[in-house]
Amino acid sequence: MSIEERIFSLDGQWNTIHLPEQPNGFAVMIFGDCNHFVDQQSSLWKQNKDRFELIQTLKQKGYTVFYSNLYGRNWGNQDAVNLARRVYRYVIKYEILNPSIHILAEGMGALTALDFINDMEGSIRSAVFLNPCLNLKSHFQQEKKNKLFLKRVRKEISQAYGIKEENMDEFLEKTVTRFTLKHEVPVKIFHDATGTVYPFKIHSRPFEASCLEKGYAVSLTIQMARKSLGNFQAVPRFFSLYESIL
Repeated sequence: MSIEERIFSLDGQWNTIHLPEQPNGFAVMIFGDCNHFVDQQSSLWKQNKDRFELIQTLKQKGYTVFYSNLYGRNWGNQDAVNLARRVYRYVIKYEILNPSIHILAEGMGALTALDFINDMEGSIRSAVFLNPCLNLKSHFQQEKKNKLFLKRVRKEISQAYGIKEENMDEFLEKTVTRFTLKHEVPVKIFHDATGTVYPFKIHSRPFEASCLEKGYAVSLTIQMARKSLGNFQAVPRFFSLYESIL
């Protein structure tokens, strides 16, 4: 009987590796949204039907898939990026894999993924973003219009970065240049036109423009609400485009 997954802990954070029956030698590292927990027993990616189906599709194509809790609602802080590097090194050390991996990020996870990609030049083949949060300042400004969620988001960001809430605006201004792609990695973005807390007009569209201005390969698909997670075949198809060079 084959082992389908491994679970391990680093710095008190749980991590899961999903193993395919017939490995193709390539890996996909997932960076989840703010509520995408990982614990010793389960994870949101295993409990949610669509997300688990996406993992199964990737496994059927031969991909090893792994992800970490990364301290929960980290909003792209440096601790999460540092731990992501440790998780990557652990997986590459103990699994038989090509060290150049693919990235799959959803929502808030795109912030951490961007910093990770910038830090790991030469180790990232391509990246797929699903309804990504790509501008922390714009997200916070948008949440200001919704008093119901503003207090929670303000507290989460201040705790994640260890800053006082009254210094929030000044801090967020500095994040604008941090969360950009600093070297070319092929990126595919699937973004729902409506129904997401990260509107494509203030996240994916400006990011696309920034990448194109630098001459980077980026493709943005805007689609009907709740369709982004339905791209079960499109995700591995995109990844496979960037595997000819080992």
